Amino acid sequence: MPTAPGHSAKMEGVIRILLADDEAMIRAGVRAILQSDPELDVVAEAGDGRQAVDLAISHRPDVALLDIRMPRLDGLAAAAELRRAAPGTAVVMLTTFGEDDYIAKALDVGAAGFLLKSGDPRELIAGIHAVADGAAYLSPKVAQRVISRFADGRMARGAAARDRIGALTEREREVLALLGAGMSNAEIARELHIVEGTVKAYVSAILTRLDVRNRVQAAIIAYEAGLVA
Repeated sequence: MPTAPGHSAKMEGVIRILLADDEAMIRAGVRAILQSDPELDVVAEAGDGRQAVDLAISHRPDVALLDIRMPRLDGLAAAAELRRAAPGTAVVMLTTFGEDDYIAKALDVGAAGFLLKSGDPRELIAGIHAVADGAAYLSPKVAQRVISRFADGRMARGAAARDRIGALTEREREVLALLGAGMSNAEIARELHIVEGTVKAYVSAILTRLDVRNRVQAAIIAYEAGLVA
């Protein structure tokens, strides 16, 4: 189904979503959850990764919610293409698989969020809002895996992380610390008493200086460097 029935142009303040999953019943269930929030609008649906990329380019949604395992083009490959073809669209991976290799690959291709289909529906809505607001979002179970994985070798990587953040200005380190604490751009702006556009510029500079692809990877460096507990 190329587009979701009953949805059209973006309404003011509404987050526009592309939903991609090869199972129609899963799409219907996820769509029902998303439609329970009046600030979320499913503007297009795709049954495979290739169609998801094409629809994202034509609809320019705020968020693309992608299943990892899909025909023609899987969610990871679709996310990588979207990062190049539709950089304004934040990608959230939605899957039944929670293995570490999927998590690592999703973060590596620039996904801003990773949610499990077995999670609480409230996590899905919260995750969409978070990434649309410029933050990163991992479901609690996924976050536990990531923290556990990186905590195991934190001491060995701490010195390297501190060297990496040494290239940042004092203000950029402040922004990185708040980013690592899970704050959105709007929350960082309020905390530092600056405008949100300035925060976006700082975040962009931080990602470039640290040579990372997304906020999650930057947050991990902040964690390893000791900027956040």
